[in-house]
Amino acid sequence: MLRFSANLSMLFLEYDFLDRFERAAAAGFKAVEFMFPYGYSVAVLQEKLKSNGLEHTLHNLPAGDWDKGERGIACIPGREAEFRSGVQAAILYAKALGNSKINCLVGKTPAGVSAEKVRETLVENLRYAGSELAKEGILLVIEPLNHFDMPGFYLTGTQQAIDLIDEIGCDNIRVQYDIYHMQRMEGELANTLTGKSAKIGHIQLADNPGRGEPGTGEINYDYLFSLINKLEYDGWVGCEYKPKTTTEEGMSWINLYR
Repeated sequence: MLRFSANLSMLFLEYDFLDRFERAAAAGFKAVEFMFPYGYSVAVLQEKLKSNGLEHTLHNLPAGDWDKGERGIACIPGREAEFRSGVQAAILYAKALGNSKINCLVGKTPAGVSAEKVRETLVENLRYAGSELAKEGILLVIEPLNHFDMPGFYLTGTQQAIDLIDEIGCDNIRVQYDIYHMQRMEGELANTLTGKSAKIGHIQLADNPGRGEPGTGEINYDYLFSLINKLEYDGWVGCEYKPKTTTEEGMSWINLYR
């Protein structure tokens, strides 16, 4: 049986962030994920998780100045010290909140820097992150994004991510496979999930076009969910979509699968 985690950075946006934990629990979720915990104290987040009976499944490494369009700094030369500091902050929150996966948005390819230097910087930063997370028993996942929504993003394909992981050489790095992003970039969802399952550490979902909830677009989620069950994926499936109306009004799809 699939286990669905509510992404509180995308769902229940009708409510303040700290109120979304209660709304997720009321909607039947047993777990939540969100992009960045760093603007809230550990104690506040711990209380929200505990009081609502929720497990925390995933958060991201700090990703630079989000409001200015940065989407990660791992591939940007000159930001290594900032990246390493972010790794330590992410570990602190993960240990306190009880999650064992951290996602790295690798960033947009910086202008005026050679491809070799960008790759070298990314490999060394991810090698550092993987090594530090391994000490704490935490899995590092890296997420390819589609270049339509995120022009200039360095990592855009599943095999590209796997090749990067192989080059890094850490045993605790996997792909965060976002079904929506990879439908837009490469299709072949079923074949990729089947053939690359050993390299996939976390799955997220949304439909296409529009990034809405399952059932609002072209993706055959009946088929994919059945396949994921057959593959014996034992992680959470993060619900990272944009509800077509309100989150609660769009929740009917999930009762068919949990």
